[in-house]
Amino acid sequence: MTGVTFVTEFDQLPWPTLLRRAQDGSREEAAAVLARGPRTLSDFALLLSPGAGELLELMCRRSQALTRQRFGRVIRLFAPLYLSNECINNCSYCGFSRDNAILRVTLTVDQVVREAQALSAQGFRSILLVAGEHPKFVSGTYLRDCILALRDWVPSIALEVGPMEIDDYRPLVDAGAEGLVVYQETYDRVAYAQLHTAGPKRDFNYRLVTPERAYAAGFRRLGIAALHGLADWRYEALATAAHGAYLSRVCWQAMLTVAVPRLRPCAGDFQPLTGLSDRDMVQLMAALRLYLPDAGLVLSTREPRHLRDGLLPLGVTHASAGSHTEPGGYTGAGRDDLHQTIRGRRVELSDANAPGPSDDRRATGQFEISDDRSPLEFAEQIRRLGCEPVWKDWDRALGA
Repeated sequence: MTGVTFVTEFDQLPWPTLLRRAQDGSREEAAAVLARGPRTLSDFALLLSPGAGELLELMCRRSQALTRQRFGRVIRLFAPLYLSNECINNCSYCGFSRDNAILRVTLTVDQVVREAQALSAQGFRSILLVAGEHPKFVSGTYLRDCILALRDWVPSIALEVGPMEIDDYRPLVDAGAEGLVVYQETYDRVAYAQLHTAGPKRDFNYRLVTPERAYAAGFRRLGIAALHGLADWRYEALATAAHGAYLSRVCWQAMLTVAVPRLRPCAGDFQPLTGLSDRDMVQLMAALRLYLPDAGLVLSTREPRHLRDGLLPLGVTHASAGSHTEPGGYTGAGRDDLHQTIRGRRVELSDANAPGPSDDRRATGQFEISDDRSPLEFAEQIRRLGCEPVWKDWDRALGA
């Protein structure tokens, strides 16, 4: 990795000009971009404009055609497996934020295996291991042990954990992790500082360069996103697209995926600061496909089923299903152990002061999901929409 990173390019982008085009672009300007194909970030900005919104049906048709040209009709299915909800960061919008009085659990490696076996029984062969950032509970050694325990029968293992250094990532890649997902949360520096009040996550630049460190460590798949609801959606979209284009150019040997998550209710009762309507989300997904034709577009169970069903044929290539956002959510693992805390204090599950329903001491989830269909139900809907659900799309070479 050189001394030049996306931070330099990000800070030099002509933000006033880009935002003006995204906010004021005309129908005619957007039509001209659609006629020739978006080649620049300025073109992408026009596709976010209200003027382009008048051409939404055309944008969706172009997005669908381009997706089928590059990816066929395949929708790759994956599931998040939450390892821990322990966290040392204070993030105003997150259910895992360290000041939230929640029941906290870190699964043992054996419990992680049980969770993965439950997902495998539902068909999943691609699993995303997710955890809050807490080096005491979610160490590199712990993550490596989890990966090693799963690698022989889970073909695709990706991580969504606290950012690390290159040398800390390498043992995880060697153990069998092939993908890393990191949401910047918001690309707005002012909003970022206000929303992250304590913990290592306060370092905006360090987080922004995480995909580049992951690539240098050997990850073959990189995932990025802004969490919509924290800053103006057009600004977030422009920053995400610029980041994606940079990674496609600099980290060209890795596959890029881009998600468009929206805030969901969670512990702490944080309310979104900005909105992204369903219609605007459709426009954003179509614009991303047209600007980043080779990037995978990810759609999670944060979104309601009607919107997911509408978006699937238009550009989505990866989707989660049947998700749980709490450790032990698929099997109940972790409900009966002592590795649980509330505000740093260990609690028994029988502790009357512990949060949660008295008859079901589950760990607290990161956020509420919206689409609660089973994986099989969702896969069948994918088929009805004329697409093909794929549970597994690659294997390690013999001897690897």
